[in-house]
Amino acid sequence: MQKTWKPVTSGVLSIVAGSLSVAAGLILVLFGGVLSGILAAAGVPGMLSLIPFPIVGGIATPLFILGVMAIVGGTYAIRRRVWPMALAGAICALFPPQVGLLGILAIVFIVLGKDEFD
Repeated sequence: MQKTWKPVTSGVLSIVAGSLSVAAGLILVLFGGVLSGILAAAGVPGMLSLIPFPIVGGIATPLFILGVMAIVGGTYAIRRRVWPMALAGAICALFPPQVGLLGILAIVFIVLGKDEFD
């Protein structure tokens, strides 16, 4: 079996896309916390100031999960182990849409390099 650049490139693309997704989730959580703090400081009564935090957190949670899956799948792709997990990581790298091109390239390279996996 000849080893090519395809699985490694796919893994790197998945890890980069996953890292950006995790960072986007973190930024959203921080934004929700800051927005809740601003509402509390502005005198919004009681629990109403906490409403933005769970809403934004509900958006950020899938970004975290998909980002972690993309990072894990990328490490499997670099090691050329467990092809289905590497493919799942590449698919998770499609999200968020801002880094979708990285996910598309990762999927293409992981499919082209399927025969290199154990």
